[in-house]
Amino acid sequence: MRIKASYPAVRMRRNRKSDWSRRLVRENNLSSNDLIWPIFIKDGKNIKEPVKSMPGVFRYSLDKIEKLVERALSKKIPMIALFPCVDNSKKNLRGSEALNKNNIVCKALKLIKKNYKEIGLMCDVALDPYTSHGHDGIIKNNYVDNDETIKILVKQSLLQADMGCDVIAPSDMMDGRIGKIRKTLDKNGHQLVQILSYAVKYASGFYGPFREAVGSKRKVKIDKKNYQMDFYNSKEALREIQLDISEGADFVMVKPGMPYLDIIKLVKDNFKIPVFAYQVSGEYSLLKNAIKNNIFDKDVVIESLVSFKRAGANAIVTYFADEVADKINK
Repeated sequence: MRIKASYPAVRMRRNRKSDWSRRLVRENNLSSNDLIWPIFIKDGKNIKEPVKSMPGVFRYSLDKIEKLVERALSKKIPMIALFPCVDNSKKNLRGSEALNKNNIVCKALKLIKKNYKEIGLMCDVALDPYTSHGHDGIIKNNYVDNDETIKILVKQSLLQADMGCDVIAPSDMMDGRIGKIRKTLDKNGHQLVQILSYAVKYASGFYGPFREAVGSKRKVKIDKKNYQMDFYNSKEALREIQLDISEGADFVMVKPGMPYLDIIKLVKDNFKIPVFAYQVSGEYSLLKNAIKNNIFDKDVVIESLVSFKRAGANAIVTYFADEVADKINK
């Protein structure tokens, strides 16, 4: 039925006149349930080390981690994501530290799961924090070898699951790794461990601050375009998603976030699977510095996160999670 109506009978501003009215007709909402809090960890004691390029973000030693988990729980943040900053002395060409049962991620998993059963733990599966060259996989003939890299990623995933990880998150963009990881997890009694596939991870310039935070940044720029997606493409994202769903992914990630809202919507409109977005380090730093310099109002943080919800994201990985949860809950 077509409704013919126009001004002055229709006044769109009537529903916007008051806060209560705006809340009644609101199409999207943001809650702490939508947030995943990324936390950087490193070996040592009594460490709260600022990340220079990310104001308000720190690297923490394990003796600080329990208070962070308690903060997340008190703010009803359902999951935290652990990212390691590995000492250069432990890095090599094959990223062997990723398979060390006593590496920083494994120690964090055991510590948190021993004392806190009610929070979700997500761990990155990729080799870039552990390799001396900073790439996400094994290099052969100046090329990241897909199949050799998968062999290590499968072992890394199983190790993390054994240590208590709830959500395995392969961010490497190797072809076929989701199926191999799923098969190995199932074979080893981890049928209920979830896989969050970074199915759509673009070769982006927005990752710089993160690479500093985990210590994978190099003086010479690292080109990851032969395995991460070309940012000129969108339909290719649908093929990546379709493949990872068929291999057993439980959720999929689009990364970066705000410059790729169209991709989030495209994926959500085409697949019935939970879609997560990552508001990456470059996005965080841009907003944080603009707020600090009074270029932006603080409300732009909420505005940016709601844009993910409008596009169709079920959850958002954001470095603002801690402070945003406070604001939302109040």
